[in-house]
Amino acid sequence: MSRIAVMGSGAWGTAIAISLARRGGHTITLWSYAKDVAATMRERRENAAFLRGFEIPDEIGIFDDPAEALEGAEIVVSVTPSQFVRSSYEQFVPHLHDGQLLVSATKGIEDATYLRMTEVIGAVLAASGRRLPCGVLSGPSFAQEVAAGAPTAVTIASADAELATRVQRDFSSNTLRLYTNDDVVGVELGGSLKNVIAIAAGIAAGLGLGFNSNAALITRGIAEITRLAVACGGRRETLAGLSGLGDLVLTCTGSLSRNRSVGMGLGQGRKLEAILTGLEGRVAEGVRTTSAALGLARRHAVEMPIAEQMEEILTRGKAPERAIQELMLRPGRDE
Repeated sequence: MSRIAVMGSGAWGTAIAISLARRGGHTITLWSYAKDVAATMRERRENAAFLRGFEIPDEIGIFDDPAEALEGAEIVVSVTPSQFVRSSYEQFVPHLHDGQLLVSATKGIEDATYLRMTEVIGAVLAASGRRLPCGVLSGPSFAQEVAAGAPTAVTIASADAELATRVQRDFSSNTLRLYTNDDVVGVELGGSLKNVIAIAAGIAAGLGLGFNSNAALITRGIAEITRLAVACGGRRETLAGLSGLGDLVLTCTGSLSRNRSVGMGLGQGRKLEAILTGLEGRVAEGVRTTSAALGLARRHAVEMPIAEQMEEILTRGKAPERAIQELMLRPGRDE
């Protein structure tokens, strides 16, 4: 039995907590930044804001105080949006202790610094004079399906083999299967960058361009992701696995994908601001990740034409039709 703190009560954090409770054998806490959300979840045993329709088991303790949520935790899973990871860990640090294992389940790249989430966590810990092992949980996994108990396979990656093995053992169940990996860079970038390509796939769908276009975007998208991941120290074979191609296919084709939905709205002529407002507080990480991914790509002199066109659409209002046309008219090259 382990005491596990899930820090972040969005759809994915809540789904992870529900999955752990279904597995049984653990003491689980779920932390929400918003006091009103935490109070509502405690009262109704449902996350009506982000994961409506799924009962939160009574054995999951729900807190808005990080000190209470983290008390005695052996494994800490952070599931906050990427732009809040740094500030969240600055809150968490005073309540962390030696011997804890940290797991990042956030998919994104930090603005301006272009750091991966485990790097952000490491930087906050280092600034406080602390060092704890950290891993990343990623892979093709819609929160609603994990909460419903649909069979799902994901990856836990860490340079610390004991952490990966412990998380694999404690999180695995008859509905959730975990594979271990030591390529943190590849797993983390695969999970982050696929959201950018998913926006492009959504745009193609919104424009009614058909299955050929979608297949082309997925295939060339994984090429872009792999180029950058390898340049940053990841392994090519990692991007052919669950946290690369697997996650990309799911996010580019699944109707539950928020990033694909954003792209579809853009392809249908809707304005980005209105689309994001319609998400009602839910996060489409690809919108923020696009510019950070390109900053990281420029730092490593890596070409990412799909991401470049997405930035033009998202930040400069470029017409989606024109962006797709420019991708098609790029000079020919070997595959």
